[in-house]
Amino acid sequence: MEQQAHKVGERVEKFCVACGEERGHVVASVTKRGGISRVTCPQCGTRSSFKAGDTAAGDRPAAKAGAPYDPARTYRTGQSMTHPVFGPGEVTAVIEPQKIDVLFSDRLRRLIHGRA
Repeated sequence: MEQQAHKVGERVEKFCVACGEERGHVVASVTKRGGISRVTCPQCGTRSSFKAGDTAAGDRPAAKAGAPYDPARTYRTGQSMTHPVFGPGEVTAVIEPQKIDVLFSDRLRRLIHGRA
């Protein structure tokens, strides 16, 4: 069985001990062979190790779909959305009054929101 090479910034599913639930984590570091070594929880910021037996996003169904993304709408942390290009995602942080970080299946992306 061929092992998939991962990159920093990708999303993987892992149980977060600090949050107490399974959620998407961002790959923080990889090995020379492309294996995931450390991940960061975008919700609480906890960095933890990732073992080969942990589940990767490619092995699981996609994140729950939310309402379609609308740049005019104001979002808050934890909301789900569906972007027309990137697919389903979850708001992980409100950066500025008009910027949010959204965790999609491939990586964390910064989007605008609250624009009239």
